Amino acid sequence: MTIELILQGRSDDIYSCTADMLVSQAVEILAEKRIGALPVLDGDSVVGIFSERDVLHCVRKYGNAALDHLVSDVMTADVISVEPTKSAIGALSLMSKRRIRHLPVVDNGKLIGFVSIGDLVKYRIDKIESEAAAMRDYIQSA
Repeated sequence: MTIELILQGRSDDIYSCTADMLVSQAVEILAEKRIGALPVLDGDSVVGIFSERDVLHCVRKYGNAALDHLVSDVMTADVISVEPTKSAIGALSLMSKRRIRHLPVVDNGKLIGFVSIGDLVKYRIDKIESEAAAMRDYIQSA
């Protein structure tokens, strides 16, 4: 299964922010939508990731003034992304090796999706349960 197939089963909503937003504005989106990270966009291009971890580092570094900084000051700019044709297992492996929890899905330089490690683990568990059910049905029909 590819990342593209995982994205097909979801809504088209991708919440994002821009580098020139205040941290307080991006935090509001995270809290309101109950999500852990936002792709930071310049047009359709991903220029960074703003996550809960970035908020913590920002508060540690700037204290009470953290929320008044720009997202560009605190975002993770070294973006790791995948194409929609990447296998779900390959993406899960990449996320585990790089110790990241969110992955932009980019096609021809344009953001088309955003997956979390939770999305990929759910896919894997569903696949294992489906295979187990098929095996039980096969054994019972023999």
